[in-house]
Amino acid sequence: MPAESFTLAAAQIEPVYHDKEGTLDKTCRYIEKAGKQDVDLVVFPETYFPGYPYWRGSVSIPRWTDLMVDLQKNSLSVDDEAMDVLGDAIDDANLNVALGTNELSDRAGSETLYNSIFYFDRHGELMGRHRKLMPTQEERAIWGRGDPSSLATYDTDMGTLGGLICYENHMLLPKAALAAMGEEIHAAVWPGFWEQHGHPGDKTRAESADAIETCDQYPAMREYAFSTQSFVAACSAYMGDDVPEGFSEDELGWNIAAGGSMLINPAGIVKAGPLIGEEGLLTADFERDERRATKAYFDAMGHYSRWDAVSLDVSDETLSPFSEGSRGHHGRCLSAAAAQEIAEEYEIPIDAVEDVADAVSERNV
Repeated sequence: MPAESFTLAAAQIEPVYHDKEGTLDKTCRYIEKAGKQDVDLVVFPETYFPGYPYWRGSVSIPRWTDLMVDLQKNSLSVDDEAMDVLGDAIDDANLNVALGTNELSDRAGSETLYNSIFYFDRHGELMGRHRKLMPTQEERAIWGRGDPSSLATYDTDMGTLGGLICYENHMLLPKAALAAMGEEIHAAVWPGFWEQHGHPGDKTRAESADAIETCDQYPAMREYAFSTQSFVAACSAYMGDDVPEGFSEDELGWNIAAGGSMLINPAGIVKAGPLIGEEGLLTADFERDERRATKAYFDAMGHYSRWDAVSLDVSDETLSPFSEGSRGHHGRCLSAAAAQEIAEEYEIPIDAVEDVADAVSERNV
């Protein structure tokens, strides 16, 4: 059974910008710190590893290209040696982690980056990843679009964990999909906190907690918690006043990294934060009864649902360069459904059908 009480944390810390090794060392130190505070889940900001590309709209195309190459070299991939180092630190700290990262594609032949969340269990094992489904505005020149299959939840000892990235937390249907998957604890990662001046395209870095009056995150995170009856750990990026090595001040452009992390219960009550203008490991304790009490009034997946009126179709597709049945020597040419149909028709094990299909595929190379 999931724990009746647990501690959530938002690691609002500054990365060593565009520096994989430096960021890795700092990450492990904060994971250790969280472990000493008996944290059960720690969430790191959007693309914390190795920093959000604040330069994306402020440099020339040649400089943009150089910075993209540098970002590729300093991003994480699922088979990166840094993953083992992170895993060991997490295992020692005995906690779960949701890590916002620039992810370098693991597809053969690809150097594309994705805006991702990596989920680790208490043993430091990677449970899975979520790739941002739709990068926002200029972000589309930085990151690819995530696979539908990465919209998923993970079972932990605290409950069912899911997450979304930045403006995905405003997208109605992915939010509904996670709720339908049984999400209980939500990791929301953001690139900062801002003051909005009339519309989303006109915003500036938050200077104080007064920014909650115009920053869309504040009501969005509270509403996410209430409408899905989830515990929300919203972690936002922070960068100090120092210009990172290798950059000039004017290259950082639209720098919104003021922090703004929050920890919210299922009734939409902010129990910690927003933390503005400083680094910090924000923590709060929660009780499962906080969720039960909210669901007694409003249960989005029970007595307050009307699936006969509105329903949802969720894809589990993983995007691939090979269409089903035409992959040649790169994979089995027989679909799982076709193999099952043949097995039933001839009353033979499906494994035998698949073995024959593999053999035929190999001989056709």
